[in-house]
Amino acid sequence: MKAALAAVLAVAACAAQAEPDEARLGKDLGYPVGTRETWYANPYRVGSWSALDQVRGVLVRRVAASAQPMPLPPMASPPAIRYRYRNIGYSLDEYLERQRTTGLIVLKDGQVVAEHYRYGRRPDARFLSFSMAKSVVSLLVGIANARGDIASLDDPAQRYVKDLEGTAYGATTIRQLLRMSSGLTFTERYDGTDDIARLSYAFANNPRGSIDVLRGISDRHSPAGEKFVYASAETDVLGRVVAGATGRSVGELTQDWLWKPMGAEHEAFWRIGRDGQEGHHGYFNATLRDWARLGLLLAHDGQANGRQVVPRDYLMDATDVKRQPAAFQPGRATPYWGYGYQFWLAPMRERTFALQGVHGQTVYVQPGTGIVLVLTSVWEQASGRQDPQPYEEREALWRGVLQSLGGRPERN
Repeated sequence: MKAALAAVLAVAACAAQAEPDEARLGKDLGYPVGTRETWYANPYRVGSWSALDQVRGVLVRRVAASAQPMPLPPMASPPAIRYRYRNIGYSLDEYLERQRTTGLIVLKDGQVVAEHYRYGRRPDARFLSFSMAKSVVSLLVGIANARGDIASLDDPAQRYVKDLEGTAYGATTIRQLLRMSSGLTFTERYDGTDDIARLSYAFANNPRGSIDVLRGISDRHSPAGEKFVYASAETDVLGRVVAGATGRSVGELTQDWLWKPMGAEHEAFWRIGRDGQEGHHGYFNATLRDWARLGLLLAHDGQANGRQVVPRDYLMDATDVKRQPAAFQPGRATPYWGYGYQFWLAPMRERTFALQGVHGQTVYVQPGTGIVLVLTSVWEQASGRQDPQPYEEREALWRGVLQSLGGRPERN
């Protein structure tokens, strides 16, 4: 009888430790890495999205780490993190049991409050950014502008990208691209038949990369500069602007302007296309702790190791709700978020913003209270339009992190 009871309890314990949808995500196969044709699909997501450089047929450009990594010491007595979702209270551990999270780290004033890896992932895994990469490109634009490589954010893109001369995107200003307000129609439904699918296919397969797709976009839904409409093509143009303005690759610039100065601990990498250009709109890969260091750099208003790595005024223009035109404010750009220079702006009294990518990739930052939350995920659906539940609970978790650590979650 005792043996039978022990066996039941052992099974129950194993079941309690099971991670969401682990069988579908490839646990029994050891979370395999896919090929260039299968890396995006189950059961290859966990393996591929944390080691894209191991996917057969994928080309990458390495970004070297710093010789002096920024320390991330553990908090001596971290408080418990709790949150409420749909009027029920949960712990951080319960969040991990409810959502398909591969990595989670919380910082308060540069100290690690919590750090978790799931689905067999390890601290040296390089997690795929998806559209968090857009914010990285924005930071490079700001640095290039401060250095004089980009003379003005109101220059048209074609000044720096000769392949776009005479095109609609070529005539769009850098500032309009930063706000995703070109007014050009670019569809992004994540159904495999939209413009982002065409752009991604050209990036991976066309010797000219995505430039022909960009040149062919001319239909307009709004006058330039008036309206936010999410379009990954705009970041693709921005990456080309930075590369054209400096004569260097985005990978080299990420290394020399961001990764080394901010004190990254691990090598990162960009996926590159057939034309040698980085996948500016979604293909940067880094460890969880280095994503957190990037968040900490932003929380310090662009400073690291006593040096202004990212120009503070540009960063404020990029992330401060008060500096945005009315059309880009929270509740106007989208029903919840506002939009800055490739950053998502929360409707909170305290300046709060995020880097976000499809399938649940997130870096939240509240500079005034020194709080950073990083999540890497393998959510089934790409966007909240397809399945809002994970996005709603993620926002609830972030509010809970703020409340638990003395942050300011109050809305405007």
